Amino acid sequence: TPDLSLVMPCYNEEEVVEGTVRDLFECFERAGYVLEIVAVDNGSSDRTLEILQTLATTRPHLVPTRVEVNQGYGHGLLSGLGLASAPWIGITCADGQVSGHDIVRLFAAVVRGGSPKLVKVRRRFRMDGWRRKVVSVAYNGLISVMFGGLGSIDINGNPKLLPARELRRMNLVSSDWFLDAEMMI
Repeated sequence: TPDLSLVMPCYNEEEVVEGTVRDLFECFERAGYVLEIVAVDNGSSDRTLEILQTLATTRPHLVPTRVEVNQGYGHGLLSGLGLASAPWIGITCADGQVSGHDIVRLFAAVVRGGSPKLVKVRRRFRMDGWRRKVVSVAYNGLISVMFGGLGSIDINGNPKLLPARELRRMNLVSSDWFLDAEMMI
């Protein structure tokens, strides 16, 4: 039985998805945790799904699935959440910007903490261009004004981890990037 299920939407990630998946599994194995990855090919037009299916032949806790037509980041995540089987569920991106080691450290903190809660990271250094950074700061400012007191200045920062039972009680519906804010709210 997995300790943590990570739901990971993948959109045209053929160049990085294999490395991301291998890094995650290896880091969790070294730490003594059983990881399940629900990798959602979110309507990719490249070889992402093929790579995931090949990896799944040697990784029984890799669950590849596909959304035929990309309907947004949130839709991809929602499509994979029902396939997650662990008592803790996390969301992360497939682009490899967050190392498996850092996700293990976050999960270890969750395990030590005990009580049910949503935990997440705050990105301090982003590998985005200046325009994306400006949009992100404006978006986070707007969310803070509209829904103050969420306890984060980086609403869309991933990974996010929370108990499966709490996540399922949320009845999330956002099919786009607002899903992260919906989780926090």
